[in-house]
Amino acid sequence: MFEVIKAGGWVMLPIILCSTIALAIIFERFWALRRQRICPSNLVSQIWHWANKDELDATHIAELRSSSPLGRVLAAGLMNLNRDREIMKESIEDTGRHVVVELERYLNTLGTIAAISPLLGLLGTVLGMIRIFTAINVAGLGNQAVLAGGIAEALITTVAGLSVAIPSIMFYRYFRGRVDELVVYMEQQALKMVEILHGDRSMEAGAAS
Repeated sequence: MFEVIKAGGWVMLPIILCSTIALAIIFERFWALRRQRICPSNLVSQIWHWANKDELDATHIAELRSSSPLGRVLAAGLMNLNRDREIMKESIEDTGRHVVVELERYLNTLGTIAAISPLLGLLGTVLGMIRIFTAINVAGLGNQAVLAGGIAEALITTVAGLSVAIPSIMFYRYFRGRVDELVVYMEQQALKMVEILHGDRSMEAGAAS
């Protein structure tokens, strides 16, 4: 393996660095974007249970906020529970934007690696071709070792660049879709909570009148 890397020339170093970073991001995002970690089940049911028992206090809201990204979004709405429905939704949307940024962490880096890796491979190919033509210009076609080294450099870097770029773009698109799916689910849960709690308040107000 070392001989292959050596034959690819110095361009292999940034390609290897890109592959290492890409692997780290892929493993980290698989761990970070687990559905149960981002959107635990039954949070809205738990909130409704607290509300029915008149236990929706600051302690439970703080517990909810620290539990998960979805919990942060729902807690932002609960902080404005006694205000207008639109204000409650605005606070949820504002917190949701911050949560989305966290869910998309490192994805731009992964997309950049997917974009530049084939370009690095192309750079290695061009350098290998320059080496070939320089050898031909200096020594003619008789120096087979130099010609072989240039061809190896051109081919190895191309393969290495594509080998990094292809899985990187695949996982980049997968994680983008995963984030979109989680965001839609969080929006649905937040709207469900707003409708449930404000519906209960409306019923209570009607009964009181």
